[in-house]
Amino acid sequence: MNKKGTEDWVYFENLPAALEHSAKTYGDKPAFTIANGISYSYNEINALAHDFAIKIYGAGLERNQRVALISENNPHWVASYFGILKAGGIVTPILTDFTAGEMTSIMKHAEVDMVVVSSKQMQKFPDGFPESVRYIITVEDLVFHEVSKAGNLQQLSKDAFEKLQPAEPSGANVNFPALKKDDLAVIIYTSGTTGSSKGVMLTHDNMIFDAVNTGSIHKVLPSDVFISVLPLAHTYEFTIGMLIPLINGATVHYTDRTPTAAYLGPLFKKYRPTTMLTVPLIIEKIYRNKVKPGLEKSPVTRTLLKFGPTRRLLYKAAGNKLKAFFGGRMRFFGVGGAALAPDVEKFLLEAKFPYAVGYGLTETSPMLSGFDPANAVYRSVGLPIAGIDLKIYAPDPETGEGEIVARGRNIMKGYYKNEAQTKEVFTEDGFFRTGDLGIIDNKGIIYIKGRSKNMILGPNGENIYPEEIESVFNEQEFVNDSLVMHVKGKLVALIHLNFETIEEKFQHLLATAQDKQKDLQHKAEELLDEMRTKVNEQLNKNSRIQKTFLQKDPFEKTPTQKIKRYRYKE
Repeated sequence: MNKKGTEDWVYFENLPAALEHSAKTYGDKPAFTIANGISYSYNEINALAHDFAIKIYGAGLERNQRVALISENNPHWVASYFGILKAGGIVTPILTDFTAGEMTSIMKHAEVDMVVVSSKQMQKFPDGFPESVRYIITVEDLVFHEVSKAGNLQQLSKDAFEKLQPAEPSGANVNFPALKKDDLAVIIYTSGTTGSSKGVMLTHDNMIFDAVNTGSIHKVLPSDVFISVLPLAHTYEFTIGMLIPLINGATVHYTDRTPTAAYLGPLFKKYRPTTMLTVPLIIEKIYRNKVKPGLEKSPVTRTLLKFGPTRRLLYKAAGNKLKAFFGGRMRFFGVGGAALAPDVEKFLLEAKFPYAVGYGLTETSPMLSGFDPANAVYRSVGLPIAGIDLKIYAPDPETGEGEIVARGRNIMKGYYKNEAQTKEVFTEDGFFRTGDLGIIDNKGIIYIKGRSKNMILGPNGENIYPEEIESVFNEQEFVNDSLVMHVKGKLVALIHLNFETIEEKFQHLLATAQDKQKDLQHKAEELLDEMRTKVNEQLNKNSRIQKTFLQKDPFEKTPTQKIKRYRYKE
C-alpha cells in the first residue's frame, strides 16, 4: 500500500462539503468556464449549486430519487450535479454519445424523477421521456418544465416557479437531508466493450477518497489551468478533471465543440493550460498526422532516427514544438481510458514531453494507479495511488501474470439492481476483480497485458494478448486502427486503413477517376499482405497473424475510444 503524504490531506464528509470548502478557501478565484464564454468563480458556482438544490428540493425531490444529467460539459453541469446531491438526490449522468434508445433504457432502469438536459440533447427525445419523469430542466438556464400527462413539456406557471426560488440569493435556510460519506451519490451506466451497460453505484466517499489520494501521484496547485475535452459523465474526467481541480482551487475551461487542432490551437494560446486529460487517440493522431511526417520528411532525418542519440535529439526538438503548440506551460498531460500506442509513448518519453499514464475503471472511481511526468516508466501504468491495495490474483507460477484485483475506499458499492453481477466481480476476501491481466514487478510497478475476456489461449496453452498485436499493427503507416480475433483456430486481423494517405502517396500509380476506386482497393489489399509479413516478423511464433481483412468503416467505439469488440465477433 502506498501511503505517501496522506496525513497532510483534507477529507470531506460529502461532495457538496468539498465545494463549500473550496468556495470559502478560494472565493472569487475563477473555477469553471466555457472557453470564450461564461465564467464562474468558486463562490458563484457554489451559490448556483445551492440555489439549484433549493429549486429541486422545492419541486418535491425526495431523498435518494434519481436525477438524470444529460448535457455537454459546461459550468451548469457542475452546478446542477452538486445541487442534486445537496438536495438529497442521486445523480445519473448519461454520456451524450449514447443514442436516445440507450438513454431511455437507462432512465427507465434508474427510474429517474427529473432530467437536467441541454437543448441539443433534448432534440433526441421527440417522443418524450419515460413516465417516471416529472420535470425537465434545461441546463443552459436551469429553468424547470413540467411534463404533462400527455407527455408534453410546459414551463411552470409563474406562481409555481416562484415557489422554487430561494427566499434570498444563495441564502435561504433549507433543511436539506444530512449526507454521510457512505451515501450513494451517483449511478453511472457504462457502455463498456461487452455490450451490456451496468449501473455502477459510487458513494460520496468513493470519489472524494480517490480524488484526494491521487495526490500521491501528482499534486494539483491553485495556479493550475485545465482545458477539458472529455465528457464529465465519465468518471475519468469527473474525478481527475473536475473534482481534483475543485478541491485544489485550480481553474477548468470547458470546450464547447469537437476538439480539433484548429479549434484548440487558439485556446491553448489564450489560456496556456498547465494540465490536460486525454484518451490515447488524441495524442496518437497528433503524433502520426503532424509530428511523425515532419521527422521522416527527409532521407537524412530518417537515417538519424535509427540511432539512439540522434533520435533523442530530434525527438526533443519535436517535443519542444509540441509543448509550444499546447501553450508552453503544460506540466501534466494525462493519458487514460485505453492503452497508449508503444511508438507514441516512446516518442513522448524521449521527447521529454510531460505525459502521464493512469489506470482505473468506473467501478474504482476511477484511479487505481499512475505515474507523473517525472517518474514515467515505459509501457507501465505506474504505482498504486495512496490507500489502495493492488495485487495479482492467482498469478501464473512461471510468468507472474494474472488478474489485477484491488481493494480500497474508492471501490464501488456494486451494480444497481444487480446483486448477482456484483457478487461475481469480488473475490472471497473482498478484492474487486478488474478483468485486466498484468504483472507487478519487484518495485511495485504495474504492467497491463490485456483484458481477461479478450485473451486468447494458443494451441500450446500460451496466453496471447490481442491488444499487444494490435499495437504493432497500429504503428504501421496507413493504419487507422486494428482488431485481432481468434476465428476457427486462426488468428486474424481486421484493419481499418487511411485511404486518403494511401491515395496521396500512390497518386502516380492510380488510374483515372473511373478506375481509381478499383486501383485503391487493389493497393489496399497489397498493403495488408505486406503489413502482415512485416508485423509477424516482430511477433513470437504463437502470436503471428494468419489472415488480414480490410475493415471498410471505422470501428465502433466506446466514449474512451476502446473498440466495441462484441460488434465484430461474426
